[in-house]
Amino acid sequence: MLNFIQRIKQREIILSQTAFHFILAVWLGLILNFDFLKKVQTLTPYQGLKANLFLIATACVLIALYNLILHILGWKWTSKAVAILLVFIGGFSAYFVNSLGVVISPDQVQNLMQTDPSEVVDLLSPQFFIWTLCFVVLPIVAIVWVKIKPDSIGKSMLKKLASIVASFAVIASLLFIFYVDYAAIFREHRELKGMISPQNTIASTFSYYHKKAPKKDLPLVSYGEDAHIAAQTPTSNLPKLVVLVVGETARAESFSLNGYAQNTNPELSKQAGLVNFSQVSSCGTATAVSVPCMFSGMPRKDYDEQLASHREGLLDVAKRAGYKVTWIDNNSGCKGTCDRVEQFVIPEPLKQKWCKDGECLDEVLVESLDQYIKSLPKNDETPHLIVLHQMGSHGPAYYKRAPAEFQRFKPTCDTNAIQGCTPQALINSYDNTIVYTDHILNLVIETLKNQPKYRTAFWYLSDHGESTGEHGMYLHGAPYRIAPSQQTHIPMMMWFSDAWKNNAATQINCLEKQKTKTLSQDNLFPSLLSLLDIQTGVIDQNNNMLHQCVPHS
Repeated sequence: MLNFIQRIKQREIILSQTAFHFILAVWLGLILNFDFLKKVQTLTPYQGLKANLFLIATACVLIALYNLILHILGWKWTSKAVAILLVFIGGFSAYFVNSLGVVISPDQVQNLMQTDPSEVVDLLSPQFFIWTLCFVVLPIVAIVWVKIKPDSIGKSMLKKLASIVASFAVIASLLFIFYVDYAAIFREHRELKGMISPQNTIASTFSYYHKKAPKKDLPLVSYGEDAHIAAQTPTSNLPKLVVLVVGETARAESFSLNGYAQNTNPELSKQAGLVNFSQVSSCGTATAVSVPCMFSGMPRKDYDEQLASHREGLLDVAKRAGYKVTWIDNNSGCKGTCDRVEQFVIPEPLKQKWCKDGECLDEVLVESLDQYIKSLPKNDETPHLIVLHQMGSHGPAYYKRAPAEFQRFKPTCDTNAIQGCTPQALINSYDNTIVYTDHILNLVIETLKNQPKYRTAFWYLSDHGESTGEHGMYLHGAPYRIAPSQQTHIPMMMWFSDAWKNNAATQINCLEKQKTKTLSQDNLFPSLLSLLDIQTGVIDQNNNMLHQCVPHS
């Protein structure tokens, strides 16, 4: 074996810079973008030979484009460095595009910037390491190993100029020939550029830093400064305690409460008084977008991410009005929404009970909630808003999200390489996470039933949904314009205690009438503040669910 390696070392492969760049361009344009080319093939208006010619033309345009870029950036001292960088970025981005159907966008870069180590670990799989070896490590080794034949400056410039002209000619001529087809395809399917590696990652990273990266040292913008709790009637002397559960990666179509065939809601379906809303959409397709958006007070169509990052939101308004606001997290943080309110630290004994390898089961939230409420003074008259942030159905390691006793659907996909599982096994594993969420939400309601000192209420909604192989897509984070319903159609439900109902029967009847109405996360900010009896001029009555039943003149 050592002799074999030594013989390989002794063999030299010498390429001209022109050949080196062309071979690399073929690798980048053709090998790494196989899924992009397959997608283009499905969108081509042609059949038979014409379709094949169109596909070949597309591959040639990509190869020529990368050849052009490499000749512009690659010089005597930079060729290998540029090659290694492009292969490294392209290899990893191509894995997510080709294996998981992920479209690389600025939102995906934002997800990467805000992820935590446990989420990164969940993405690692044998398939990932095999891909890394074949499409990242070995190509880089080959780049380092090969020798580039030196040329005189004059000769090198002539070859470079000839290659640039030839590449430009190929690109221009093929785009001219198929201009109408390319214009139609890319106009209707703008997401396609997010499938071309490595430009997708490079362009999206620049776009993220230009448009989405939080700006430092921006002044905090006050919001809802007039917020106050409306005067209470003599019969409503108990303070309110509302628990808002922010779910993770749960999609409405997998809830049997919404008509799904598998019984994923065995406990909630028996919960009297539960108000389930079946037609709710998310603000985004990723936590980093949806969570700040739903708490911002801005509707999705007007959402300004930069403004939301340094403006007060729902929790600040509730706190100003007089609520004790507490955030309890079992996810990767609140994305800035809870920075100015109390953040409950989960006690170490609960971590030891419910956590393993840096991840906790969601029952840690229920027991944390119970401990927190028990710690409140016996004569407490302060109204409370408590937010629980779930781990929920976070993928791709769905099998980790539910204890064995809640994995009722078999067979399961017991790996984070979900693209290799059978469709039914993957669906079963995902559905098991919904069964466990059903259990968690039911436990929260049961906890609230046993709080006689408060008028209690519960509101649950997920941040976004999840794809499990539909349309060749996995996970979430697709651009909203092209995101499938699996990523945007979310579950939402409410529950109210008898003490609450006794003072707000009309309010609850109003909500009951909206169970099948088209709603969204836009409704959270104004509707929750109204449920909390908070009055402020920043409440958008058009999105206030409680305002919909008020007679208007």
